[in-house]
Amino acid sequence: MPHTTALTKKLEELKKLAEASGIDVSDELTLLESKVKAASKTEMAWRRVELARHPDRPYALDYITRIFDNFIELHGDRYFGDDAAIVGGLGFLNGQPVTIIANQKGRSLKENMKRNHGMANPEGYRKALRLAKQAEKFHRPIITFVDTSGAYPGLGAEERGIGEAIARNLMEFSQLKTPIISIIIGEGGSGGALGISVGDKIYMLENAVYSVISPEGCASILLRDASRAKDAAAMLRITSNDLLEFKIVNGIIQEPEGGAHTDPDATAQAIKKVLVRDLQDLCDRPPAVLVRYRNQKIRKIGHWNEGDA
Repeated sequence: MPHTTALTKKLEELKKLAEASGIDVSDELTLLESKVKAASKTEMAWRRVELARHPDRPYALDYITRIFDNFIELHGDRYFGDDAAIVGGLGFLNGQPVTIIANQKGRSLKENMKRNHGMANPEGYRKALRLAKQAEKFHRPIITFVDTSGAYPGLGAEERGIGEAIARNLMEFSQLKTPIISIIIGEGGSGGALGISVGDKIYMLENAVYSVISPEGCASILLRDASRAKDAAAMLRITSNDLLEFKIVNGIIQEPEGGAHTDPDATAQAIKKVLVRDLQDLCDRPPAVLVRYRNQKIRKIGHWNEGDA
């Protein structure tokens, strides 16, 4: 953040100059300090957005192949078709069978066309629900990896009931009698992310973001200026630290310096450590207890008192 670093240095110089000359400019310095802090938060939030979208950032399948053994992908929603934007299947975590569901983006143009840039259609969410219900039936824990800018907003998706598909997932996942752990590994955008991120434990990678709308969308709609996406990113409070402060996520998984793409193996191991630890705890809890505490967690999100302002 070279810009804010330069401002901070200038501010320190002004403080020293004011002390040396005996001039009282404390009010002006306080105002400048608040502006520097605001600029720093804005640049930090935007830096996280850039890292979450980094073209070399590991995607879901990159983590799945590193964390789980013998992953077998399952296809189709048994209603319409198979959506490549959501992958799901069975694997083993230290010998324990688990069900894995994830948003998957593509790297090349051809793969991104196949994966629809990770934006799922209704059949993707219905496939996820099919696999989740199967996991409940066979008492397998569910692990989801979230990485999407949002659900696909196309005409076909609307015709096939994208809103209903996501809403049904929210309802059904909240009642599943099996442990669910969600990891936000990149972008957690709007209902597209919520459709597979209802869980007993929700974690974010350090440089992931989680929001009801993209910074560009917020800037266009609320600020009436798409060029103010950086300001919108800070205002939306979308970083992992913000979400932890709001108690929406249970914890932050640290990334290597420079981002997850600098060392995917280390990041995968950090995720695996959290999964192994939490599954040992969650699998010991009766299913009814899991559902009760999961619903209590959901209901606490969004509570606000005037005294908190």
